[in-house]
Amino acid sequence: MIPQAVLPQGATVNGQGHLVIGGCDTLDLADEFGTPVYILDEESLRQKCRRFVQEFQDRHPQTQVVYASKAYINPALARIFAEEGLGLDVVSGGELAIAQSADFPLDEVYFHGNNKSPQELAEAVANNIGWVVLDSFHELEILNAIAGEAGMIQNVLIRVSPGIDPHTHAHTTTGTLDSKFGFSIDTGHAAQAIRQTLQASNLSLRGLHFHLGSPIFELEPYRAAVDLVIRFASEFREDGLELQEFSPGGGFAIAYTRDQEPPDVGEYADAIISSMTSTCQELSMPLPRLIIEPGRSIIGPAGVALYRIGAIKDIPGVRRYVSVDGGMGDNIRPALYQAAYEVIAAGKADQEPSRKVTIAGKYCESGDILASDIMLPEMESGDIIAIPAAGAYCPSMASNYNLNPRPPMVLVRNGESRLIRRRESYQDMMHCDVV
Repeated sequence: MIPQAVLPQGATVNGQGHLVIGGCDTLDLADEFGTPVYILDEESLRQKCRRFVQEFQDRHPQTQVVYASKAYINPALARIFAEEGLGLDVVSGGELAIAQSADFPLDEVYFHGNNKSPQELAEAVANNIGWVVLDSFHELEILNAIAGEAGMIQNVLIRVSPGIDPHTHAHTTTGTLDSKFGFSIDTGHAAQAIRQTLQASNLSLRGLHFHLGSPIFELEPYRAAVDLVIRFASEFREDGLELQEFSPGGGFAIAYTRDQEPPDVGEYADAIISSMTSTCQELSMPLPRLIIEPGRSIIGPAGVALYRIGAIKDIPGVRRYVSVDGGMGDNIRPALYQAAYEVIAAGKADQEPSRKVTIAGKYCESGDILASDIMLPEMESGDIIAIPAAGAYCPSMASNYNLNPRPPMVLVRNGESRLIRRRESYQDMMHCDVV
């Protein structure tokens, strides 16, 4: 039986035993577009956007859902998010350029990042971006000067670090004291940043932002951080801070394996909004506009990576390696975070697993392992495997290591497929080289 919990909605197995995504036979997709290839189920993507909007706005109508572009963005996806009424959270000039190329409404774009360059800040101001999220005193001073030269008042939020551990991987924990992100509340830097921004002649401080990390499978860190940060904000009312906007970031978890059970979108909404509401009422503060930033939780479950098996190597009494034509170049997460995934025999999805194997990538690293000691049906060279929950932080963190071209991306819906990113060529990889 296929692990339905980690697959896009409507995924099924056809009469031939083939995995079907968005009404498309995955073996046909592998033949048409080659492998490795990343498949995105458009209906799952859109439905998750709508679910976030509904669950949060039903509880707090003044909520803006902002897609975290770092999970993965390209022009076709930016247009989908615009159609679904989402804003964008960008963290680089490149992500901002994607928004521009897709004619995304830039007044609904938030610019994050711990070390934005003067050029990126100038581009943000010149394009009338909605908000810049301040992350350092260095940035605060540069942005104030750039906005002044442009004769503008730039809306900003301040990113604070509440010092709360979300109990996720150390590499993706961001809201603790020892973090490169944000102004720490504990050290007094957040208070200093608020007062300095309120005095800046070309900045309009609209509120506060924090981000605890990702993925977060617990609700209590959100409740605690929301309460703490709103109480902190209330201390500056006499200084002139009106908490018009409040952002607890994102970090919402997804299931990567069949035994993981992340909270439902509605449970995240309840935890965040109930804490915000009760604390604001206690402090006699008006409820702010709420900004949430799901990324992984929207695009992750919609994505499935397809690979073709090549060499199979048995080491008697040790391990059976099944090598595929992708690996850490298109999905660095297992090597970087020890991330675990389900693996499906896409052409034998109706067969029971019978053999323990390790899925190895093709890159010249011993650590290029996509899945260790998993059970699959008897597999042969040429067979296709599918790795679900691959939509987030796989394509966006992909590289050209060993000068392997990055894979294409294909949208599927109602039995139709559409290429939204072609496979790189060797010429693409040499395009910027100068002899």
